[in-house]
Amino acid sequence: MAKLSAGVLLYRVADEVEVLLAHPGGPFWARKDDGAWSVPKGEYDADEDPWVAAQREFAEELGLAVPDGDRLDLGEVKQAGGKVVTVFAVRADLDIAEARSNTFELEWPRGSGRMREFPEVDRVAWLPIEAARVKLLKGQRPFLDRLLDRR
Repeated sequence: MAKLSAGVLLYRVADEVEVLLAHPGGPFWARKDDGAWSVPKGEYDADEDPWVAAQREFAEELGLAVPDGDRLDLGEVKQAGGKVVTVFAVRADLDIAEARSNTFELEWPRGSGRMREFPEVDRVAWLPIEAARVKLLKGQRPFLDRLLDRR
């Protein structure tokens, strides 16, 4: 069975549409930028409500709750690795100055026997749609088009 992941794509509209994206933490992603960012999301079990999971994972990755706002269901995409990602968009502004991610442990350098702690997300940013299209993982880019079509 495919792994399931759910997330929240916050968006705001001023002169243009901007979305809130997260850059994954840890040594593998440290030097990657374009094509490495993600909708704040995380895995959930098949018997769990994806909206509930999306809100929980957003809070874990940013240390901030999903703000109130109208919710749009942007559906699912199956990423290249087989993971099925469900995303909900919420129109709301959020001050990300206090964003703080949860952490994970990883043996680093690999084979060293030394465990290190890394943030799950090392930075978050509001990005205009066209910049987001460059930064976002290729498998998640369809969510940007769906947002523009449905907002």
